Amino acid sequence: MKTFVYFTLAIVLFTSCKSASPISTASSKKKEKTISKLADNIIDSASENLGVKYKTAGTTSAGFDCSGLVYSTFESFNIPLPRSSFQQAKVGIDLGRNISKAQKGDLIFFKTNHRSQINHVGIVTEVHDDELLFIHTSTSKGVIISSTKEPYYQKTFVQLNRVIL
Repeated sequence: MKTFVYFTLAIVLFTSCKSASPISTASSKKKEKTISKLADNIIDSASENLGVKYKTAGTTSAGFDCSGLVYSTFESFNIPLPRSSFQQAKVGIDLGRNISKAQKGDLIFFKTNHRSQINHVGIVTEVHDDELLFIHTSTSKGVIISSTKEPYYQKTFVQLNRVIL
């Protein structure tokens, strides 16, 4: 009986200490690579609109507002998002203001003009240690790339969301 108990304990011990299988590790790396490629494609698609003018409620290359650019870009990759930046901020995983958690393709949100709710959105294009670059639509300059280091965006930045899962 003792031999059976020791044998059973040994089996439990060896199977419970086993590291992640190569299959699950390989599949998670493949998923990360797929997500990264999708994020690059989304950024490339949004970047094709650099210089397009601002247009209230715009969702086409004739003119975009900030949420229209995000909505249209993600829609072209079959990722449905709400139409407004306020509603888009409720989708995906809320990463808060932690820039170190950001990845390309994440959404970045702002409260501009002393508003009490989110009213501006962009797509993260590059991640650096203490800075994010993001593509968005400015009312004065149209579709541009900006930085969280710029004082205006530094003080109005409120949230990051991951919607590419």
